[in-house]
Amino acid sequence: MVLQGFFSKGRGVKEDPAVSVFREYIRLKTVHPEPDYDGALKFLGRISEELGLPMKKIEVCPGRVVAIMTWTGTNPSLKSVLLNSHTDVVPVYQEQWKYDAFAAVKDAEGNIYGRGTQDMKCVTIQYIEAIRRLKAAGKRFPRTIHLTFVPDEEVGGHKGMESFINHPEFKKLNVGFALDEGLANPTEAFTVFYGERNPWCKCTLLFEEQIKAWCAEAGEGITYEFAQKFMQQNTTSTEDNNPWWKAFSSTCKALNMTLEKEIFPAATDSRFIRAVGLPAIGFSPMNRTPILLHDHNEFLNEEVFLRGITVYERLLPVLTAVPAQSGEE
Repeated sequence: MVLQGFFSKGRGVKEDPAVSVFREYIRLKTVHPEPDYDGALKFLGRISEELGLPMKKIEVCPGRVVAIMTWTGTNPSLKSVLLNSHTDVVPVYQEQWKYDAFAAVKDAEGNIYGRGTQDMKCVTIQYIEAIRRLKAAGKRFPRTIHLTFVPDEEVGGHKGMESFINHPEFKKLNVGFALDEGLANPTEAFTVFYGERNPWCKCTLLFEEQIKAWCAEAGEGITYEFAQKFMQQNTTSTEDNNPWWKAFSSTCKALNMTLEKEIFPAATDSRFIRAVGLPAIGFSPMNRTPILLHDHNEFLNEEVFLRGITVYERLLPVLTAVPAQSGEE
């Protein structure tokens, strides 16, 4: 398939084909409570054909399908690198938006508006376009890369990622390391979110004790419940003796990116990956961008989006070239 470029609004210049693919993906209404997952699977199926990568579809529970694209490495016995993203997006209140939330309108400054522009359709397409560039350049890498596209992250992940992690097909992926979503950083730096959860586990228990005390003080009939309570606090090391972190952070340094390590304050699917003992880093290359995940008028500038593709284009060769570790080969 030949990707057609479009003219940017008010610029008179042709739009980068990767931006056109990004905008097409935004227009798919994979929005709760009734996400168009069939539309997403059809879109991803077309992409897999364009890239020449096989795509497997696994129904982990009724109506919930995980799609997996695979770029086999030159040494597939090594642990693979997993690039995870979710296809669903949160609901919108259209009256609060300046444009149709699913029209992917691009303004004169190159800002692309739409639900999912930050969370996380940008990352999905950045993975895809980075791989498109690397394959076009004839690159091959030792470790296999899997791209997983999962449903229902925005409603807790239990129908999508949790079911998939416990599915026999997941074990066949032979995963050694995973990248998932992080948050945008409005400064020059990039933010990376990782799994240092232990202190917060303790804080959650202490806070729950406080809630119990407040309920008791309030009198009879006062109860509480957690909408989500995830207490498997597995961690991902950010020390240099972790070869995955070292590969990731050294590449960011080479790109003149300053990393700020933080605990992700939300329920990203990475928690399920870490729960089975796999290292996972949440990372979204969106600097100089106001954080608008789940907010009205969510947008991403096309130049920031394109820069993110370049970042992944540099990261993937390094991550897939991490030397064999103990127990591999």
